[in-house]
Amino acid sequence: MKPFNAKSYPALRENHEELKIYSLRRLFEEDALRANHFSVELDGIYFDYSKNHLSAKTLKLLDDLANECGLPKAIQHLFSGEHVNNTENRPALHTALRHKGEKLTNQQQAAVDTQKQMRHYVDRIHANEWLGYTNKSISTVVNIGIGGSDLGPRMATQALSGIKIWTGEVLFVANIDGADISDTLRDLDPETTLFITASKSFTTAETLTNTLAAKQWLVQAGCKETELAHHFIAITTNIDAAKAIGIDEDNILPLWDWVGGRYSLWSAIGLPIAISIGMDNFEDLLAGANMMDEHYKNADLSENMPAIAAFCSFWYSQFWKSQSHAVLPYAQRLCRLPAYLQQLDMESLGKSITKEGETIDYHTGNIIWGTEGSNGQHSFHQLLHQGTHVIPADFILINQPMSPLTEQHMQLQACGISQSQALLQGKTLKDAMKELESLGLEQKEIERLAPHKVVAGNKPSNTIILDSLSPKNLGALLAFYEHKVHALSVLLDINPFDQWGVELGKQLAKPIAESLKQKKVNSKWDSSTRTLIEKLI
Repeated sequence: MKPFNAKSYPALRENHEELKIYSLRRLFEEDALRANHFSVELDGIYFDYSKNHLSAKTLKLLDDLANECGLPKAIQHLFSGEHVNNTENRPALHTALRHKGEKLTNQQQAAVDTQKQMRHYVDRIHANEWLGYTNKSISTVVNIGIGGSDLGPRMATQALSGIKIWTGEVLFVANIDGADISDTLRDLDPETTLFITASKSFTTAETLTNTLAAKQWLVQAGCKETELAHHFIAITTNIDAAKAIGIDEDNILPLWDWVGGRYSLWSAIGLPIAISIGMDNFEDLLAGANMMDEHYKNADLSENMPAIAAFCSFWYSQFWKSQSHAVLPYAQRLCRLPAYLQQLDMESLGKSITKEGETIDYHTGNIIWGTEGSNGQHSFHQLLHQGTHVIPADFILINQPMSPLTEQHMQLQACGISQSQALLQGKTLKDAMKELESLGLEQKEIERLAPHKVVAGNKPSNTIILDSLSPKNLGALLAFYEHKVHALSVLLDINPFDQWGVELGKQLAKPIAESLKQKKVNSKWDSSTRTLIEKLI
């Protein structure tokens, strides 16, 4: 059901008109305990959504809307294995990859079996028992993938680098630009390098091209074709295709069509993470995600962390006309999180057709962007504070220091909290004039400068605090965002598990690549495409 057909939708529109005259400052002034009333806490993760233009009435209406749109039932269907991906007629059971319990479904058992195989690989590498073609132990692992086969493992490996236990190095190659793999391999030793080719279909052009380049690099170094099996692991649903390019069947880990690429870091796609931090820590990552799964599945919507986050996003996109959302992790090790969430959110919610195939005439799919704090404060935060856009923001803070430099960690926390406070409070004209008066400026100069120093404030934000950047807490955080996306998709009446727009780009790339190779232009193509190709051949 389209959201504006819900009975609660007109009441939400009226509530928006009521709240437009309320500043966030006023909401806090009228409720001294607002932060307590508009926050949710789960083991290791705290979610403060009090700095949003919400009242208790708003939340009740959004709860009503969610029930009308069938969110509780949709959550049940997600976990029970219903074919929620209706365009590809299959379930989306990434939650099965991190299930904890004695009674296992077929999918859950498959995940457990794969985790055992992963542990075997990790143990061999850590024990220096995985040997290259000259019988030297592996010291470098290079993951070759793109999209979900790259963003998740790359992000999580970076995020958890503080607990890295393997003495070797885990690197990533994604771009079809030859400079990516060439630069990565430049200083590596072929005798001690292991490649992981991660591709669900094993037809992804970027991944296969880079894999073939890696094979050539090994052969040129003296590795025989028959010895290449020492240097490749494949993670795929297409086992035959992996075997066809020379990867040993014993070195192939399975994927399944019931796990989407952007939801796959919990599967064998997470092998680079496990190699870096150890399989025990990888299982803690799964456990944290499972904790959030159980919360999302069982908590009432009024206290459901992902659902409330979805309510906020829906509220701003549909009624406040926001079109983007900033993700601001105040942790250097989370520097790859915004890029990861870009795929998760925009690939899932960038749709213009309802689940029933009707054209959508309302806003879907916010632009997700951001960078690690405090770097962003010295670049784009100016837009957040004095720009004309409504841009909700997520501030992510870590309580436990991530280095021995505890004073710097305290400063980092202060930066994050002060930025969210500044978005809330702003600076009035009166305050700006007082500030200038204290500098001893003449009245005329004060009046000239003061308007430029006014910061409107009244800008929304959430703050998420993790007790520590542990595998468990990272798993919970990532699952939180996954379920937020799912809840939003239900409110928007779209399928978050397909990506036909991405597929179109792949389809069109093949004939263009062939045209560039043959130095011929298809006369039926548009003039721009023809001209661009002519410039390149």
